[in-house]
Order: sequence, then structure tokens, then C-alpha cells
Amino acid sequence: MSDQPNGFRADRRTLLRVGSGALALAAGGFLPAQAQQAAPTEVDALKPGQYVWYPDRAPEGFVAVIVSLPDQRCYVYRNGVRIGVSTVSTGKAGHETPAGVFIILQKDVDHHSSIYNDASMPYTERLTWSGVALHAGGLPGYPSSHGCVHLPLEFSKLLFGITHYGTPVIIADSHSDPVDVLHPGLVLPADATAAIVKDDPKNANGTPDKAAAPDPALDAVTMIVSQADMALTVLKDSAVAFTSPVTIRDPQTPIGNVVYVLKNIGGEVSWTALSFEGYGASAGKAASAIDRVTVAPSANQQLAKLLVPGSTLFVTELSAKPDTRSDKDFVILSQATS
Repeated sequence: MSDQPNGFRADRRTLLRVGSGALALAAGGFLPAQAQQAAPTEVDALKPGQYVWYPDRAPEGFVAVIVSLPDQRCYVYRNGVRIGVSTVSTGKAGHETPAGVFIILQKDVDHHSSIYNDASMPYTERLTWSGVALHAGGLPGYPSSHGCVHLPLEFSKLLFGITHYGTPVIIADSHSDPVDVLHPGLVLPADATAAIVKDDPKNANGTPDKAAAPDPALDAVTMIVSQADMALTVLKDSAVAFTSPVTIRDPQTPIGNVVYVLKNIGGEVSWTALSFEGYGASAGKAASAIDRVTVAPSANQQLAKLLVPGSTLFVTELSAKPDTRSDKDFVILSQATS
């Protein structure tokens, strides 16, 4: 698999986790000598501990992270462009890393484990309150952790520098490259589009005023559309803001799994979409799944008040009923755990 265009691939297991939250605008990083030296053309040729890092491919934009359990790789996208790939080590037998859609809940440069003898966990980015995280750790070339995702030290530092609370981390069986979906779909009403554009402050010369712009890490919401439940759940600040029924065109055809990220570039509101397999559900059609979903008019009115760039929409064919979730982790049990 060549590393010249955008890359792809991802992973697996049993739980699906969704938190409230959102992506964050991130400035570029730096390219250390180690990254230049350990940069084979073929991503598949990366040896344990190696990574590639090309932040200039997309100097700013919303960040998404994908961890592939089958490939033992971490893929980093910014503004829909792959800017980094690293080898990883995920959970070993009996301590498997759970699959799902996570958000970064907490960050700590110098974290130490409260479970495993105060073990050092540099550049920890917590994905669950029960102990799953991204952090620097051992990389023997196969799954060896107690459930966390181990990264090379320098790569973990680079990743830590461009993520924020709410940045999504997807762990699934396989995934597509991110694609832009220019049409808003039926989930994003016209009045919400107008509100998002209006809330994009400009300087006197017409350039975006980043200092006055809303902070996506604080303001963005997460929406979950479940085909099994025919319902929309909107999360903000780790709590349910509201729920609403939805209509899905051709309801007998599985919609799969797709994550959408809302962005506003130059007044053009659109989604970046990424489809993936996992939990027994297939990858959805990123460019068209959103068009199958119609939200009740009353829900559109509420969305118009809540949506900001960085908000995420997770479309799944799986159930997302309250008895499958916890308030903090929003865990959705899709299969029986072993």
C-alpha cells in the first residue's frame, strides 16, 4: 500500500463506543529526523517502532485517528488527508483492545498507570474511563498490551500535539479513505447551514478570524442515527441533549457504519465521511448513506441551534438504545464478549 496519496485500513472486536464530542482545529507539527529516516515508501513495510509523518500535506483542519487491529497500524487524517501512519501494538489475548468509535476524553503528557505498578504511559490520550488509551509503549511487532494502543514515543508526541478533547478515534475491521460529501443531506437543515455560515467570523480583510471562532472541542455535538432503532440521539457535553425518530429510505437495506464530520471552509458547509466495518456491521456508502436519513422537523429546529463545525454524525445499522450505553463511555454492546 503506497503512502503517496491518502492511506487506508482499520480494525475490530466487540464494543462500540461513542462519546459526545468533536474534532478540533489543529495547527501543523514538526518533522523530526527520526521520522524522515524511518519513512519507507510502502506503509506495509514499516517495521515495529517506525512511522511516517507528513503534516504539510494538510497544515490545518479537523483530525481523525484510525487504529487497525489486523494491520497493527495507526492512521492519522487531517482535513480528510492522511498525514501520518505508525506501527502500533494493541491488546494481547485476554486483554483485547475493544473496537468502536471513541473520542479522546483526557490527555496527560506524563501519565502513570494506576493498575499496572505505576507503569509510565507517556503522552496518554484516554479513550475510555475504564482504562483504554493511546500512549507510548512497547512495540514488539504483535499485540502485547493490556488493552491500550501502544505507539512509538516520538509519534505519540506528534499525535498528542494535534489532537484535542473530542477528537474521534475509530477502531474497526477495515475502513475507506475519507471523502468529502458536499451536499448536506437531510440531517442538516437549511436554517442550520445558514447559522453555521453566519457563525464563521471573518477579519476585516475577509479571512477567517480564528481567535473569535467557536472552540469545536467545547461546542461541537455528536449525533447517532441508529437504523435498528430508527432514532436520532444527540449528545453534548457527555449527556443526551435530545432524541428524535428518523425515517430511513429503503429500511430493509442495511445502512452500514459511517462517521461524518461537519466542516465549514470559506462558507461552504459540508461533511467529511469515513465508512468502516466492525461489530458485525458492514461499511456504509459514505457519499450516500446520509441522504437516506430524514429527521423530524422538530429535530431540525433543535439541530439548527446546536451544530457547529467539528460536530460528528455516526450512522449505524446497530442499536443504540439507552440500555446499551453508559453515560460516560456510551458503550454499545454489539456482540457477546468473551
